[in-house]
Amino acid sequence: MKRLSAFALLLLTPLVALCAADGFPPFSWDKVPVYAHLGKTADDFTPAELDFLAQHFSFIALEKGQAVRQRGDTEAGIAEAARQLKQRNPRAKVLFYWNAFLDYPLYKASRGLSPDWHLKDRDGKPVLVRGTVQAYDLSREAVRTWWVDTAAANAAGTDGIFADALLQVTAPGKQKLLGEEKYQMLNAGLVTLLQETRRKLGPEKLILYNGLRGGEGAQFLPSTSGAMIEHFGYLSGIGKEKMAADLDAMRSAAGAGKIVCLKAWPGFAWLDAEMMTKPHAELLQLARERITFPLACFLVAAEPNCYFCYTWGYRENDGTLDWYPEFDKPLGPPQGKAKRTGWAYQRDFARASVSVNLETKTARIDWKP
Repeated sequence: MKRLSAFALLLLTPLVALCAADGFPPFSWDKVPVYAHLGKTADDFTPAELDFLAQHFSFIALEKGQAVRQRGDTEAGIAEAARQLKQRNPRAKVLFYWNAFLDYPLYKASRGLSPDWHLKDRDGKPVLVRGTVQAYDLSREAVRTWWVDTAAANAAGTDGIFADALLQVTAPGKQKLLGEEKYQMLNAGLVTLLQETRRKLGPEKLILYNGLRGGEGAQFLPSTSGAMIEHFGYLSGIGKEKMAADLDAMRSAAGAGKIVCLKAWPGFAWLDAEMMTKPHAELLQLARERITFPLACFLVAAEPNCYFCYTWGYRENDGTLDWYPEFDKPLGPPQGKAKRTGWAYQRDFARASVSVNLETKTARIDWKP
């Protein structure tokens, strides 16, 4: 019921918001539509890395910490990378990563923040995420104004922003930590933040947020261009029920005119210390062997403006600068919606036939000659 009411709200959004596709990335069914999300901490991307990204992607989000060791702050690193990418591919849409909740000390804008702008729990102690990262108190107007102004300044040199960590604000555990009144104020502040950002950026800039997760997060769609579903089939997204809910959310949001990026994983991530000791070539081989199931899931639910992202992390060595044969195969437009029987889906495209079973986690893609 919550998901239906949230999407009903989306459908009531003024028509101009739903028709603002002029600034969207170029979309085509010719091949699998893909999205890149990465950063490189040490220094700028090399010319070869920039060439690869510009050749293979027309939709790219640049992460926090981009070239921060070389340039001193994320803003300068992303500005240079965006300039180089758009020089190589003028049609590409490039986003500036700007966390909506967590104060990563990697930005020029974050230096000298007032201590009272950080969130405190009901006992007056700083709220620390993963024990180290402070959070913004979005219930404060001054914090929101600073955040929106920073977003607008950096969107000027890119095509918009990627707003991360929205579901960390809405997480039910925050109620006990903050108290009910503060929790509600924080959540109201987040909604206001996105509305103010949309007004400041204007309709031509993109606002992509993380996260849309099954029935969660759809309340943010009216003020944004679309969302990422980050943990499909992995971490918090494991299980046939959750995967089906994520596919339903992607189909519904995209059907209402929004961008949706499905972030899929090869069964491991950069957080897995043991896996990360393996050579890159071995990780890539595993990823190539395991791509069929997540890709088939994406294809049975994809609508126009849906994009597939498949890596094991968000830095340059986590798979974005690698490629998969499936991405070069002609796909063609879908020949109707997917047919569902229980947990099994089947869908035909002009140049491929796709079947997937969420219960058994098996899939098949038959590429037509």
